[in-house]
Amino acid sequence: MSLVEISGLTHSFGDKTIFNDTGMQLFRGDKMGLTGLNGAGKSTLINILTGIVIPDNGYIKWNPKTTCGYLDQQAKIGSTITVREFLKGAFAHLFETEARLSEANAQVAICRDAKEQKRLLEITGECQSILEANNFYAVGSEIEKVAAGLGITAFGLDTQVGRLSGGQRAKVMLAKLLLQNPDVLLLDEPTNFLDREHIEWLAKFLISFKGSFMLISHDSGFLGRVVNCICDIQFYTISRYNGSYDSFMKQKEQKAEEYQRNYNHQQKEIAKLEDYISRNLVRASTTAMAQSRRKKLDKMDRIEKPSAPVKPTFTFQFKTVSRKPLLKVHSLEVGYAEPLLPKLNLTLKTGQKLAVTGFNGIGKSTFLKTVAGLLPAVSGSYRYENDVVIGYYEQENVWESPDKTAFAEIKDQYPTMRDREVRGSLARCGLKPEQVMQKLGTLSGGEQAKVKLCKITLKPCNILILDEPTNHLDVSAIEQLKEAVTSFEGAVLFVSHSKDFCALADNTLDMEKLFE
Repeated sequence: MSLVEISGLTHSFGDKTIFNDTGMQLFRGDKMGLTGLNGAGKSTLINILTGIVIPDNGYIKWNPKTTCGYLDQQAKIGSTITVREFLKGAFAHLFETEARLSEANAQVAICRDAKEQKRLLEITGECQSILEANNFYAVGSEIEKVAAGLGITAFGLDTQVGRLSGGQRAKVMLAKLLLQNPDVLLLDEPTNFLDREHIEWLAKFLISFKGSFMLISHDSGFLGRVVNCICDIQFYTISRYNGSYDSFMKQKEQKAEEYQRNYNHQQKEIAKLEDYISRNLVRASTTAMAQSRRKKLDKMDRIEKPSAPVKPTFTFQFKTVSRKPLLKVHSLEVGYAEPLLPKLNLTLKTGQKLAVTGFNGIGKSTFLKTVAGLLPAVSGSYRYENDVVIGYYEQENVWESPDKTAFAEIKDQYPTMRDREVRGSLARCGLKPEQVMQKLGTLSGGEQAKVKLCKITLKPCNILILDEPTNHLDVSAIEQLKEAVTSFEGAVLFVSHSKDFCALADNTLDMEKLFE
């Protein structure tokens, strides 16, 4: 029996069709990867399974005994509680049982009624059994283990949640979900805010996880390690492939080739029938046969023409600049009131590509925001040459007006552009015509990332400052972005958890070494 079953799923956002009469099942032992291009409907499917989104049609049936945990990186959590207290919330039912046990023990000590005392002792026995069966007395060490594995101990279990960076907060939410140990994990891009060593820890955790999970990730290497089946979303349909990620890629390619052959074969048959009908319909001796073929043609279940997926093309325009160092950083301290890092000194020249590395929360994004002029320096200085123009990519998808369309976002920043040019620029960055006029807040994470990249490609610049630019992008978009960064003639300063993307750098600023 399946843990969850979806059938007859149909859903749209405005004029944009996401699913059309499709379905899927998740079985016990499934370690499932969800794949598809940006905007195909991966996150929407997760939101439908959790009840956040109600589909236009179809039904979702969960096994009533199945527990489900969802990684919602946008969820609001109390700002004053500590990380430790938040993680203890994963065991709230056990702490409630412990409180019942303590209360019952206290009442036993003062109870003089034999019958009542017997009832209280039964309660204590029941509570004690529950706690022991769930290994309650090892909760503290389990929290420590998961916190260490995801790098949470680096910024402290006694830190208030409200003081965490976006990446740290995401780690804490993932840790709580893993500690809850549900039957089914629903994970939407869990590696986005993890360092390499913590991605490795998560991979090992998922490989040994006894339950089932559905995982969205743009990291094909990560998927290849942890999944045993794939549900691929394409052409409004969910298709299941059993086996590894590499096996899925081969099966999908074979399926596409077979679909193309069937389409070509049918097109030849249609052309042959249409030719016969046009030549023989008017001749009395062959009219009946021509009409018979016309009926056959009308009843034919026509195969849709295969359409190649939209591939983005990113090109960063280079603004000519002097050959002097474009950026000089001198004794710079970054942070919020108090410095996060020791003093920084560096120079960045035209053509250099510098990767900034270090564990989450060390101050990588803070450093980028400071030199991009978005945060004041705590002390020290940084200086650009007079003719420097910066193209800055922010990690989070945050919009001043999320109800604005992608078209309006570009048009407002570049008012002299013709409407046709705006549409063309967004199309080159991978947005479909219907997405161009869609509200920013309703676009997928990958589609929003493409709008942000589009804004940068339209601005001639000589320094790119990119904060986790591969987050949310699908594999083809990442490959195109890597090509664009490689061919950019200016300087590039970037943060990325992607090993492949960091390989583009000719120098690395490892912030952990600053403390040595």
